[in-house]
Amino acid sequence: MRHIGTGSLRTGPFGAGRQSSQWARRVVGVILLLLLGGCGSIIDNAVDDVAANLTRSMMDQDDPETVRQAAPAYLLMLDSFVQGDPDNPSMLYNTAALYSAYGGVFVDDPVRAQKLTARAWSYVQRALCIEYDDACNISSITFDDWNVFLADRSPKDAEALFGVATSWLAFVRANASDYAVLAQLPKAEALLNRLGDINDGYEEVNITLYLGVLNSIRPAALGGNPEKGQVYFKKAIELSEGTDLGAKVSYARFYARTLYERELHDKLLKEVLAADVRKGASTLLNVMAQDEAKRLLESADEYF
Repeated sequence: MRHIGTGSLRTGPFGAGRQSSQWARRVVGVILLLLLGGCGSIIDNAVDDVAANLTRSMMDQDDPETVRQAAPAYLLMLDSFVQGDPDNPSMLYNTAALYSAYGGVFVDDPVRAQKLTARAWSYVQRALCIEYDDACNISSITFDDWNVFLADRSPKDAEALFGVATSWLAFVRANASDYAVLAQLPKAEALLNRLGDINDGYEEVNITLYLGVLNSIRPAALGGNPEKGQVYFKKAIELSEGTDLGAKVSYARFYARTLYERELHDKLLKEVLAADVRKGASTLLNVMAQDEAKRLLESADEYF
C-alpha cells in the first residue's frame, strides 16, 4: 500500500474485532523488526502498513475523545519513522495525513492547529518534491506552471495529489487570516479540479465536497461561486449514499449559512441528527458531524 490521504479517513475500509487485534500484533511486530534490525524492505513495508492502518483503526471509533487522547502518541511514533527514512514519500504522506486530521479536527487551540497543520504541509510538500521534480516549493511556482504540472498528471497520480490537497486545505483553514496563505487558494482549487478529472473514482466524494466548500466560502471577487458550490454539495451527498453525514453539515455550514438560508440550514442538520452514525470507517466522523450539527442548530437563532 502506498499511502492514504486525510480524506481517506472517511472511506477507508477497516473494521473492529479480529482486524483490530491483527493491527495490534502488526505494531508489536514492527517494533521488534526495528529493534532486531531485520530486512530493510520488510521493515519499510510493515511501517507503511502501520501508518495506513493507524488512521483507519481510529475511524471505527464512536468516541472522539479516545482518538483525541491517543493520536499524539501515534504522531510521535510516525515522526520517528520519518526520521529513520526521511526520503520515503509513502511515510511522509501517511504522517502528513494524521497530522492534518489531528490538527484540523481535534485541536481547538488555534496556535497548536497552525503548528500541527504546518508540519503536515511541510511533510507533504517534501514528499511531492521527491516524487515530482517540477513540483518543488509550491508557493513559488507560478499559477501557469502549476497548471502545466497538473496537466501532465494521470489517474496513477491521484492518490498522491489527494494527499497534497487535504494537507493543503487543513493548513489553509488553520491560517485563514494569513493573506499569503489564502493567495495560494487558486492553485489548490486547480489541483482539486484536476483531481476531479483524473481520480477514476478515488475519493470522489471528498474531492467534490472540498470544491463545494471552496466555491461557497469565497466572495465572487476571489473566485467564489455559491451556485456552483451548491451543485458540488448536492453531488457529494448523492455520491456518499448517506454514509457521510459530514457532507450535509458542510452544506449547511458553508453554503446555507453563507447565503442565510435558514430553512435549508435547519433541514440538513435535523437530518444529520436523525441519522445512524455507525457506518464502518465513517463512524468517528459521523459522530463528530452530529456534534457539530447540534452546535450549529443551537446557535442558529443568534446567527440568522
